[in-house]
Amino acid sequence: MSVRTSGPSRSTTKPRPIQGTGGRTAAIFLVPFFTVFLVAMIAPVVYAVGLSLFAEQRSGLGFGGAETVFVGLGNYVDVLQNDTFIAGFARLALYCVLYVPTLLGVALGFALLLDAVVAKARRAFQLLLFLPHAVPGVIAALIWAYLYTPGVSPIVSALASGGIQIDFLSVHLVLPSMVNIAVWEWAGYNVIILFTALQSVPREVLEAARVDGAGEIRTAFSIKTPLIAPALGVALLFTVIGSLQLFTEPKILSTATTAVTSTWVPNMWAYDAAFNRNNLPQAAAASIILALLAGLLSWVVTRFTSKGNSR
Repeated sequence: MSVRTSGPSRSTTKPRPIQGTGGRTAAIFLVPFFTVFLVAMIAPVVYAVGLSLFAEQRSGLGFGGAETVFVGLGNYVDVLQNDTFIAGFARLALYCVLYVPTLLGVALGFALLLDAVVAKARRAFQLLLFLPHAVPGVIAALIWAYLYTPGVSPIVSALASGGIQIDFLSVHLVLPSMVNIAVWEWAGYNVIILFTALQSVPREVLEAARVDGAGEIRTAFSIKTPLIAPALGVALLFTVIGSLQLFTEPKILSTATTAVTSTWVPNMWAYDAAFNRNNLPQAAAASIILALLAGLLSWVVTRFTSKGNSR
């Protein structure tokens, strides 16, 4: 009678993962980000808010030493009651009215054209459209200041030879000239956003539209454009926020024309208060006002686009 002996039994229990490993790994990667975010973003804002609540005052007839006193919201009241600051907001609002629809219209048009061209030519067109965005804002403003200045500009000279006298840096044309610079610089960036969204449009939807007799133009504006509404909302949000940061173009053009003053827009007003008038508290107050306005407009644009996308 033979007896069978069984081998050593094998455990079927799987090893349990170490608890908390994923959380610790995520924390390791997040700590550097939050450290930089706190130091580079939150700390300057907190410092600016604190600085805006104080002001320097001199005793007597102004011959005594400066004394830092708490004024609360006094700097904010002074800034909002300043006629030059409010006039700068009016110019900024007009700039946004011209710039935002122009930029989005140009970007959407080029994105739709790119989506319709032959695949081999797309990358070349993308590169050509994106190149202006790779140029730093100061350099772009300097290039266009040269192209706008009478006597040195080949564009102005060519127009003058044809009997067209135009001064791009005049009081009435300097604002559209700034809009042109900004559109030239940022159109390619927004084209990439919208063109990328167009690649996710279902091809069967486009084929169905063509079968139903829709032409290329109707397909572009009735089918493709509504389907990339979320991407248009993102581009609109970025464009509105960028519009409120208008500084480089008027600062550079102010050296070429007297139509642009040192306080032409709110950001230039804050710069002038800080570095020309040495009034850092008022400059901080103006900056906080601009930041609050940017936050409010961002919320409005987000709400508007989210409601439009949910329909």
